[in-house]
Amino acid sequence: MNYKFDYLVFIGRFQPFHLAHMETIKIALEHSQNVVLALGSAQNERNIKNPFLATEREKMILSNFSEVDQKRIKFVHVIDVYNDEKWQKLVKSLVADVIGEHSKVGLIGHFKDDSSYYLKFFPEWEMVELESLEGSMSATPVREAYYRGEIQRDAFPEGTIQFLEKFQKTKIYEKLAQKFVMQDKSNIAE
Repeated sequence: MNYKFDYLVFIGRFQPFHLAHMETIKIALEHSQNVVLALGSAQNERNIKNPFLATEREKMILSNFSEVDQKRIKFVHVIDVYNDEKWQKLVKSLVADVIGEHSKVGLIGHFKDDSSYYLKFFPEWEMVELESLEGSMSATPVREAYYRGEIQRDAFPEGTIQFLEKFQKTKIYEKLAQKFVMQDKSNIAE
């Protein structure tokens, strides 16, 4: 097959991996031989906003794809760096470690709001800009529902649902859910 790119980079936290993420990767796989997922917030500490470790997110994501497509999906782990210039250099460096020297690299994404400003940091990578995807969503509300014990099945592919159900039975989930409830109560009280 003739692909426009050797690698398309898709940057996200995927906390958790939902249907709009999956649709983006499917589109990327149509245009590129490989997809590099830059998993943000990859430090080894969990919090309400980032409950899943990078290695867990890798498994969650890959569980939703065929074996053939799994081989075309690469990962880099991007820790939080609260300096745009350092973060940009880190992402470029991590991606460079995965791709070949003379590879045609692009960036895939959607300018959904002010939080998407980072997509402009990589002018040397041709942008594949997506329109708002059908049923596009934010991970925040589905993650909050998850802490209340609800898995919104219409928001996730099957592999993610299975991952979330299994994770829900762990002590880690219990602690995070308790923290969320406490934080939610204090926000309501304000």
